Amino acid sequence: MTWEQLGGNLIQGLILGGVYGMATMGLSLIFGVLRVVNVGHGAFVMVGAFVAFWLFTALGLTPIAAIPAALVVGMALGFLFFYSVMRRLVGAPELTSLLATFAMGIILEEVVKLIFGTEFRGYNWDVGKMDLSVTVLPLAKLYAFIGSVAIAALLYFWFNRTRAGTAVRSVVEDSEGARVCGVNVGWVYALSFALGIGLTVTSGVLLTMFIPVGINPYMGGVYTLKAFVIAVLGGLASPYGAFFAGVIFGLIENGSYSLFALVPGLEPFAMTRFLSFAILLLILLIRPTGLLGTK
Repeated sequence: MTWEQLGGNLIQGLILGGVYGMATMGLSLIFGVLRVVNVGHGAFVMVGAFVAFWLFTALGLTPIAAIPAALVVGMALGFLFFYSVMRRLVGAPELTSLLATFAMGIILEEVVKLIFGTEFRGYNWDVGKMDLSVTVLPLAKLYAFIGSVAIAALLYFWFNRTRAGTAVRSVVEDSEGARVCGVNVGWVYALSFALGIGLTVTSGVLLTMFIPVGINPYMGGVYTLKAFVIAVLGGLASPYGAFFAGVIFGLIENGSYSLFALVPGLEPFAMTRFLSFAILLLILLIRPTGLLGTK
């Protein structure tokens, strides 16, 4: 492996890391507002992947056009699950909400299996490539990264420039104080959960722009693992920390893959998963609030 190859892999990792970060923002948002850990995260990513696949193959719409559709589908699912399940579990013991979100993921996987089957699917959206001398970057991947950055920027603007965003921030700081000041805390919980799920489903579209194959009902497990590592790295309750942590994780993942490939007898892909768990354990031991989080 040459330095050029490593540089190319790091560029690819930077691009993928931005998508990973955006995929984790919804997880962090839900935890930050409701203190609920969504262990069904990967199933919602999977739903977004199928939204992109179906719109592309059935209607001929590009993945970019699937982004707003995925957001609408995700928020609809978020409101549905909140009012049918999560509303009753706000403030309940952590294990209860963990089991509830796990059940949501299982339900989504089985419903999608009934509709689409279990076979692996994919699509081919070829919009050209960019030669960066150290690597050749498909433009679809670049569009996915730009989309991730744009969505993160829009979320930042929404949080800091709108009344609804201000209400969410006030509930994060002190839900009882926000209630006394007239904030409808129940609605904020519902909106935050729906928005978090909407972001997660949308990230599934962006991930298929990067990896347009391997779409199946049980694809979400690996993304749940990565999302938890990224969320802990960035500070579990910080959507912005999650985005930047995703970039860091993408660089580590792609860089380590190149290095593991140099060692005879090692399977690089399996070793990157091992590294994910190792990073998670180290962060929890050294800095439980996350490298980018605060107490």
